[in-house]
Amino acid sequence: MKIRLITSALLMGFVLLTACASPGPATPTLAEPATVTLSPQATGTVIITETPALSTPTSGSGASTAVPTLTLSIPSSVASNICTDPQVTALIDSLNTATLNSDGPLLSSLVSPQRGLDVAYFRNGTVINYRPDQAKFLFETTFEVNWGPAPGSGLDEIGSFHDVVVPELVKAFNQPYTLHCNELKHGGATYEVSWPYEGDFYSVYFPGTEPNGFLDWHTWGVGVEYVNTKPYLYALIPYFWEP
Repeated sequence: MKIRLITSALLMGFVLLTACASPGPATPTLAEPATVTLSPQATGTVIITETPALSTPTSGSGASTAVPTLTLSIPSSVASNICTDPQVTALIDSLNTATLNSDGPLLSSLVSPQRGLDVAYFRNGTVINYRPDQAKFLFETTFEVNWGPAPGSGLDEIGSFHDVVVPELVKAFNQPYTLHCNELKHGGATYEVSWPYEGDFYSVYFPGTEPNGFLDWHTWGVGVEYVNTKPYLYALIPYFWEP
């Protein structure tokens, strides 16, 4: 009997020690978006050069952040005609709304679950790729990245998406603009204006003003792809007059 009691006590102690040693729920974290270099001359080529880690705000529930389910991209020629599909103009309208209202969840819902959203501040600068779950925090995060050298000065533009990219998008959507399907509408440039991807896109084009000789024109190239017959954003690339 004494041996049985000692054995039971040892087993109970082992169970308690095991329970105390068991790790609690892991704190969910999201890696910051990959830093990408995109060459307009090398169409469709991207090179991942850096992926710094950064904790991202969570809901506080301790639940792990869900990873988006990837599905096959359907070419626009199969899914629909991008130039006549009202879903696409509604997509760009929603981008307008998300930008002007700093609506991260809305922006997140617009980002391609297939390949995320490439964002640049200069047409040939650094491109940052954001997944949908990361895009939700773009109007809040202060994480700074190097967007590349500015035309003219050659000085690197360093800052967060909120401080660098958002003001330019707000300016674009607060001015009268026109939409152009699969055409990079522009007001004249000192460089070759070209779309660095093989996929479909729209131009959000502002022609500039007469007092400035129309040199204040600017265009945002908005890449659009279909995933399961629904259009999503895959790229935002700016174009403007450079000295």
